[in-house]
Amino acid sequence: MHYHQYYQTDVLNGPGTRATLFVSGCEHQCRGCYNQSTWNPCSGHLFDEAMTQSIIDDLNDTRIKRRGLSLSGGDPLFPGNVAAILELVIRVKEQCPGKDIWLWTGYLVGQLTTEQQAVVDLVNVVVDGKFEQLLADPSLVFRGSSNQVIHYLR
Repeated sequence: MHYHQYYQTDVLNGPGTRATLFVSGCEHQCRGCYNQSTWNPCSGHLFDEAMTQSIIDDLNDTRIKRRGLSLSGGDPLFPGNVAAILELVIRVKEQCPGKDIWLWTGYLVGQLTTEQQAVVDLVNVVVDGKFEQLLADPSLVFRGSSNQVIHYLR
């Protein structure tokens, strides 16, 4: 897996102060996407053990009270990302008690593969649905278009 950007401290992508990872790879290619540079799954930086450990360390850093991890992109549930995202989510759940995980995906929750569902089973919130430019609404919280749904899972 590759990633484009990692923000140790972010207040825009989910509630509270968070760590946010924007992964590479997206097959939806939504018209009007603000993050087209993430579509290519090989673009950006290689996601490796050092990056995983940085995320874990940042989430456990007591100097900044981070509420959790946000996963966006690209698409964290892009087939080429699922294995690495699953591994990351498992480690965050094990090593960062009390932190929630939000995930944005263009896939619909009711239409996920078994592998994608394994990730969703471990996260707290999923925002699903492709960005639809004709339904774009800047007043929406944590969504870009009105067709996207916030699923509070746990």
